[in-house]
Amino acid sequence: MPAIVIPIIAGAFALASPVDEPVAVEGFGQAMPGQALEAMRGGESLSVVVVDVDNHGNVEGNTAVGTVGGRNIVTGGAFGNAAGINTVIQNSGANVLIQNGTAVNVQFGGPDP
Repeated sequence: MPAIVIPIIAGAFALASPVDEPVAVEGFGQAMPGQALEAMRGGESLSVVVVDVDNHGNVEGNTAVGTVGGRNIVTGGAFGNAAGINTVIQNSGANVLIQNGTAVNVQFGGPDP
């Protein structure tokens, strides 16, 4: 298997075209202008969120007979039109266990529940 590519889109808004003026979004209210968002970027938090992606795989008792390996390449344009969070999983071997986990925590609004 030369390569497995799994793009993960963080949300439908990642694919949306940018608009000139902020608009109201049902359930969220009026969107903030880009300059206001830029001033809030980075920030800091007093709360700590721990997300644990716990993979426990096991490969045993397998044999690989007559396998043929190939090139395993990701070129410069592989993520040219990508949006959101993207990952590449590559496998150039036989009887290989591939485990992958991605956890994304996004907080909207203030620190109060």
